Amino acid sequence: MPRFYCPQPLAIGGIVTLPDHVAHHVQVVRLTIGDRITLFNGEGGEYTATIATIEKKRVTAEIKLFEPREVELPYAITLAQALPEASKMDWIVEKAVELGVHAIQPLAAQRCVVRLSAERAEKKLQHWQGIVIAASEQSGRNRLTNMVEPVDFGQWTQQQDLHVRVMLSPRADQSLSDWARHHPPQTVALMIGPEGGFTDREEELAVAQGVLMLSMGPRVLRTETAGLAAVAALNAVWGAM
Repeated sequence: MPRFYCPQPLAIGGIVTLPDHVAHHVQVVRLTIGDRITLFNGEGGEYTATIATIEKKRVTAEIKLFEPREVELPYAITLAQALPEASKMDWIVEKAVELGVHAIQPLAAQRCVVRLSAERAEKKLQHWQGIVIAASEQSGRNRLTNMVEPVDFGQWTQQQDLHVRVMLSPRADQSLSDWARHHPPQTVALMIGPEGGFTDREEELAVAQGVLMLSMGPRVLRTETAGLAAVAALNAVWGAM
């Protein structure tokens, strides 16, 4: 059954006008009146609905059933990803959503090739949000990953909270998997460096702010691989794959 994100109040018996892009998709895949679809609005659970009307640029659906279905991880993972080049970030966002990441925090680190102005950052954020929605529709998630606006590395590391923050570094003595096996499932933020990795100075600043240094093993992973492998490793050790 096709799944669509519909950011509006949903209730059994109600008739909703589907967002323009959803209406376009309905017509492209040639759904007809009476066909069933699944809708979710990001507030939890999902709704079974049937196509009620199809007009040139407008499609409505009648909501028939609510299912309190959730596939979220029992702990929150934030992926703090230093901005990579080209389209790598698109791929990272898509796969992170599929793996159940709670939030994605783009970081502007010293070795980042990409530098975003305020205007470009806003456009990128909207673009990434679209990827989050599409990946949620595909993967069966009923809550959206929180896509946060890019922030400077130093500014983010200086924020104080009670959650564990982990910086992945090939120079760390302990592996992420070994650490996870000795700690219960919990809220955690994973910091991933850009193509050239974090600088020594950035690592020192992070450690001074209480960030935990861990590795992904003896091999050096690419930036678009490291974070996703780390999320998968935590899910495997904590039993949420």
